[in-house]
Amino acid sequence: MAEITGITPQVKDKTRCNIEVDGRFFCGMKLETVMEHRLKVGVIVSEEELSRLQLESEKLTALDKALTYITASMKTEKDVRAYLKKKGYLADVADYVVEKMRGYGYLDDAAYARAYIEHAGKRKGARLIAMELRQKGVPDEAVEEALEGFEGEDDSAREVLKKYLRGKTIDKPTLTKAYRHLMSKGFSYETAKSALEALDGDIPDEDGEDL
Repeated sequence: MAEITGITPQVKDKTRCNIEVDGRFFCGMKLETVMEHRLKVGVIVSEEELSRLQLESEKLTALDKALTYITASMKTEKDVRAYLKKKGYLADVADYVVEKMRGYGYLDDAAYARAYIEHAGKRKGARLIAMELRQKGVPDEAVEEALEGFEGEDDSAREVLKKYLRGKTIDKPTLTKAYRHLMSKGFSYETAKSALEALDGDIPDEDGEDL
């Protein structure tokens, strides 16, 4: 059990308030729900009960907010959960929202990975893309499956290299820096080497030394 130690109106939404439990922020909740269940400072209540009340009274509102959140661009399940947490919603509400959105076809991490690769693959290598997708919460299986269909990495590396070298003198130091630049963009050693070889220049090995 825990004690409610604070109930304060939210600045951006006067119909909701922030609830503190044992001196720490716990969740947001409708004022209507707070009053209906006579929640106030000093009341002893379980965190599970507060979670149940929030789910019961705000799951549809949370779903509506999440749907609005994804209208501008595709999001992962992790993105949606982080957004709802920031808004003061608890895990049970996030679980409900994610399940509904997944069922409606609005959340699909595998489709997100494919779309991300199509966009980012023009300027990044597979290694960096895979790392970024995993940071976005995309499962390893979905990342690997999406990367299997990633074509044109060699072309992308050459374009990135071309852009990097624009206006620069093509000498050994510049080529070494270009190699490191390609590696920093997530291209493999083989891909970076191939792009550089197309210039007929000095090619660094994996340790940055010339071959």
